[in-house]
Amino acid sequence: MGATLLSLLEFKSYEPRFIDPTSRNLSRRSKSSVNVEITVQTNQVLEMFDHAYGNYMEHAYPADELMPLTCRGRIRGEEPSRGDVDDALGKFSLTLIDSLDTLVVLNKTKEFEDAVKKVLRDVNLDNDVVVSVFETNIRVLGGLLGGHSLAIMLKEKGEYMQWYNDELLQMAKQLGYKLLPAFNTTSGLPYPRINLKFGIRKPEARTGTETDTCTACAGTLILEFAALSRFTGATIFEEYARKALDFLWEKRQRSSNLVGVTINIHTGDWVRKDSGVGAGIDSYYEYLLKAYVLLGDDSFLERFNTHYDAIMRYISQPPLLLDVHIHKPMLNARTWMDALLAFFPGLQVLKGDIRPAIETHEMLYQVIKKHNFLPEAFTTDFRVHWAQHPLRPEFAESTYFLYKATGDPYYLEVGKTLIENLNKYARVPCGFAAMKDVRTGSHEDRMDSFFLAEMFKYLYLLFADKEDIIFDIEDYIFTTEAHLLPLWLSTTNQSVSKKSTTSEYIELDDSNFDWTCPNTQILFPNDPLYAQSIREPLKNVVDKSCPRGVIRVREESFRSGSRPPLRARDFMATNPEHLEILKKMGVSLIHLKDGRVQLVQHAIQAASSIDAEDGLRFMQEMIELSSQQQKEQQLPPRAVQIVSHPFFGRVVLTAGPAQFGLDLSKHKETRGFVASSKPYNGCSELTNPEAVMGKIALLLRGQCMFAEKARNIQNAGAIGGIVIDDNEGSSSDTAPLFQMAGDGKDTDDIKIPMLFLFSKEGSIILDAIQEYEEVEVLLSDKAKDRDPETENESQNQSAEQTTPGSQEVDLVDGASPEDSPLNSHPESSSPAATDSAAASASPSQNSDPTENHGPTGFGGECTYLDEDEEQSETEEDSSPNVSWGKEAQPVHPILANWNEDMEAIEMMEKEMQKKGEL
Repeated sequence: MGATLLSLLEFKSYEPRFIDPTSRNLSRRSKSSVNVEITVQTNQVLEMFDHAYGNYMEHAYPADELMPLTCRGRIRGEEPSRGDVDDALGKFSLTLIDSLDTLVVLNKTKEFEDAVKKVLRDVNLDNDVVVSVFETNIRVLGGLLGGHSLAIMLKEKGEYMQWYNDELLQMAKQLGYKLLPAFNTTSGLPYPRINLKFGIRKPEARTGTETDTCTACAGTLILEFAALSRFTGATIFEEYARKALDFLWEKRQRSSNLVGVTINIHTGDWVRKDSGVGAGIDSYYEYLLKAYVLLGDDSFLERFNTHYDAIMRYISQPPLLLDVHIHKPMLNARTWMDALLAFFPGLQVLKGDIRPAIETHEMLYQVIKKHNFLPEAFTTDFRVHWAQHPLRPEFAESTYFLYKATGDPYYLEVGKTLIENLNKYARVPCGFAAMKDVRTGSHEDRMDSFFLAEMFKYLYLLFADKEDIIFDIEDYIFTTEAHLLPLWLSTTNQSVSKKSTTSEYIELDDSNFDWTCPNTQILFPNDPLYAQSIREPLKNVVDKSCPRGVIRVREESFRSGSRPPLRARDFMATNPEHLEILKKMGVSLIHLKDGRVQLVQHAIQAASSIDAEDGLRFMQEMIELSSQQQKEQQLPPRAVQIVSHPFFGRVVLTAGPAQFGLDLSKHKETRGFVASSKPYNGCSELTNPEAVMGKIALLLRGQCMFAEKARNIQNAGAIGGIVIDDNEGSSSDTAPLFQMAGDGKDTDDIKIPMLFLFSKEGSIILDAIQEYEEVEVLLSDKAKDRDPETENESQNQSAEQTTPGSQEVDLVDGASPEDSPLNSHPESSSPAATDSAAASASPSQNSDPTENHGPTGFGGECTYLDEDEEQSETEEDSSPNVSWGKEAQPVHPILANWNEDMEAIEMMEKEMQKKGEL
C-alpha cells in the first residue's frame, strides 16, 4: 500500500497536484544536523538490497524466489508444496519482475536496464501453472507496469533505455488478456485462480470450480487494470475491474456499510461475515481511495468515505483495530489482530486522518520492540498469536508516510530499528530469511518477492534526500505492492464510463468528508510536538499496561433491557438456563458414550439471525478455550543456533523440547561443539566417550526410549543431546513437532538438555560437520543476539563458505488428542521398544480464553506475565479434537460437525497462515 502525500483539495479537472512535505514550515530536527546518520542508513539500505537481490540473481534466478537458507531457487513443483502460498509462483521469475521499479528508486539504473533485458529474454507467461489472480495482478502485472512507467521516464531523460519500445507494456497486455477469463462469472467477481496456459474450466486448467474469493482478491485490481487500459487504449481491463468493484459495493452490509472477508463469486453471499482492515479486505479499501487519486472518479471517493466512516465507528478502537461481524458490528469477531493491518496508518495519512494513524502505528511499534518483528498475529494484550514473520513491509510503509506527513525525526529512529532488526535477526549468508518464530528467532527458508518490491523501497525513501532520487516520486502513486504508476494516467484514454453508482445505494452525509481533504500545510500548525503528544500516552502500552477486556454488545440490547450473550467461559452443561440459550442459538449438546460432551451448531435451527451469530461467536470462543487447554499441556519450542564459522549465529533451527532434563527456559543456554555418538542410536553404552565428552551429542531416533539415550550420553560426559529423526526426509513442512517424553520412570537423574530435530533440519548440522568438521551450536530457549564483530566477519565470507542448506522446525498443529503430553507413548519405528514421543498438541495460534471478545481499555488492576511465562506461550489453533470429561465445571466441549459459519472461521485461520499479501 502506498501513495504520495497529497492535498486532495487541490484536485482540478482530476489532475492531482502535490505538496512537497519537506517544503512545509514544520519545526523539525534539521536534516543537515543528522545528515551523516541519514547517509549511513541510506547506504545501509542499498547494501542490504544488494545482498538480497544479488543472492537471488546468483543462486535462484530464473526461479520465482530465493530460498536463502539453502541458497537455491524455489521452483513450483520441485519443492514440497506450501499450499496456497505457492499460488504466487508461476515460473515467471517473480522476484525479478517484482524488483524492477525498486532498482530505479534506489538509483540502480544500469542494473534496471540489465534486468529488463533479462525479463524480455527469459520470462515466459505461457506456463501450465495455476496461479492466484490477485497475486499475479499485484506482483507480476503491477511489476511490469511499474517497470514500463520508469523505463519510459528514463528514456525521456536520454541516458538509459534508449532502445526501449514498450516491450514491458506488451508483456503486461499479454498477461492482462490471460487473466481476463477469470472474470467470466455472472457477478463479475473473478475466480481466485487461473491457469496461465489454459485459463478457466478446461480439463487441462485444473481450476474454475472455486466458489469463493476474498474481498481484497476481487477488489484489488482497479489500479493495475485501469493503468493497463490507459497505457494501451484497450478499455476492457478497466471495465472488468470496475464491474468487480461495483458488485462488492452493492453487496456491502447496508446497515453497517462493512464488507466481509470472503464472498461467493456466483451468488454474492458472504461466506465469512467478519470484517476488519487486515488480511482478506485490506487492499480493497486502499484501492477505492487510490482509484479516486489515479482516475479522478468521485464514486470511488464516496465509497471509500462511507466505508471509512464505518471502520472508525465499529472497527477502530484506538490504538487497536479489531474485527467485527458485519451484521452485528458492535460485537468483536476475534481477540487478535493480524500483521497486515499495519498498512492502515499509511492509508489514513493519505486520507488525512493523522491522529489515529499515529496511535495505531505507535502501538505496532511497541509490539515490534517487544518481539523484534511484528508477529503474523498478536492478541489484544500484545502476546504472540501466530509467531511467524515473513518479512512483511506494511509497517515500514506506514512509517514512511507518517514521516512524510509529520516530518517528525522519531520515524527515522523507527526506520533505523527496522534496519537493525533485519540485519541482526533475518540476515543470512544467502539473503534474508523469514522468521519462522519470533520468540525463538528461528528462520524459514523463504524470501518473498514483496520483500524486495516494498521493504527496501520504503526504507530507502524514508531516509533519502530529494536529490538521492533521480525522478520526482510525487508524480507517481504506489500500488499495494509498491509499484509506481504515473498520475498523468488520470487524463489519458478516459473512455471508460465513470457513472457513479454510489448514490443508488446510500444517501451520503457531508460529515463523511470531514477528513477527506486536508491542507497538508496546516496539519501541524506551529506545533512540533503534535505527533509526540499523541504517542506519549501509548509509549508503555505493551510493556507496562495490561488491557482490560470489555464485553462489547449492541447498544440497543442494553437499551432494550435484554441480557448480554452467553459467554463460553461461563457455560455450564448442568445449567438448564444455559442449555435453553444454546438451543435458541442453534447449538445442540450431545453426551457421548465415553463421557465427553460435544457441541454442534446448525445456524438454520437458531431462533433468529442474531441468535445464530451469537451461536457462531459462542462456538468461536469454545475454540479458543480448547486451544488454551492444549496450551497449558505444552512446552514451548527451543532453539538450536549454529554459532561457529561461517554461520556465526545466523542460522537458527526450531527444536522440539523434552519433558525431562535441563529446562532451557530456566537455566542459561548450553553451548558446545557437536559430535556423533557411537552407536548412533545411543541405545547402549557409548563406545566413543572421548569424542562426546564435553560436547553436545548427536543421536538418531529409534530403537529405545529418549530417556535411555539421554542417560547413555550423559554417562559418557556429554553436556547435551540432539536427537535427529530417523524418518529420512521428514521436516516441519509436513509433520508436527513433538515433545520427547520420558520412559515412565523417574527422570530426575537426567541433568543435561535434550532437543529434537526432524531429519531435514538435522541434516543441516550433519552437512555442516562434513564440510567444516568443527561445528559449535547453542541450545537455548531463544536465539541469542549475534556478535557484531562476527557478523561483519560472516558478511565477508564468500558464497563457497556458506552452508549447503538450512531449514527450520516449528511447533505446529496436527497432533491427535491421544498423542497429547498427558498420553505419552512409545513410537513404533521397529518391533522393539522405541523412543517415547509425545506429539505436541500445540496447534498454531495462541489465544487467551479469559479475554473478552470486545474492545480493550487500558489501565486498571492486572497481573503481568513474567519473561518465563511469556516465553512459554505456544501457538495454538482452533482444533476441534480436544475433549473434556463430564465432571469438569464448566464443561469445555469438543467441537465437531461444523456448519457453514464455523467452516468459515476455520477458513479464516487457514488463510491467515498462508502468505496472502492482501
